[in-house]
Amino acid sequence: MVVPLLAGATVAAAAFGGKYLIKAWQAYKARPVMPRARKFYEGGFQPVMTRREAALVLGIREQAAIEKIKEAHRRVMVANHPDAGGSHYLASKINEAKEILTGKTKGSGSAL
Repeated sequence: MVVPLLAGATVAAAAFGGKYLIKAWQAYKARPVMPRARKFYEGGFQPVMTRREAALVLGIREQAAIEKIKEAHRRVMVANHPDAGGSHYLASKINEAKEILTGKTKGSGSAL
């Protein structure tokens, strides 16, 4: 009498567990796909660099503190320095971005 009851309880537990696993798998497949890597900004440089573009070049917000700007400039410049195989053009754009965000160059302020 006990054996059929245990067998029934085992089958019921397996059925509920299977149902849970199927629902979990369906929820996993239905989740939105998130890119694993950061998407890079598509497009070239504008003729006159804006504060927005300068912030994108350095990877910071437009209203970042001077210390954050200097830290980001150093980090990006180390990765793209011409002496380490980087581009002279990119190095000049990185320096221009730092100058615009620190206020040492007039820049265009904001693009309309």
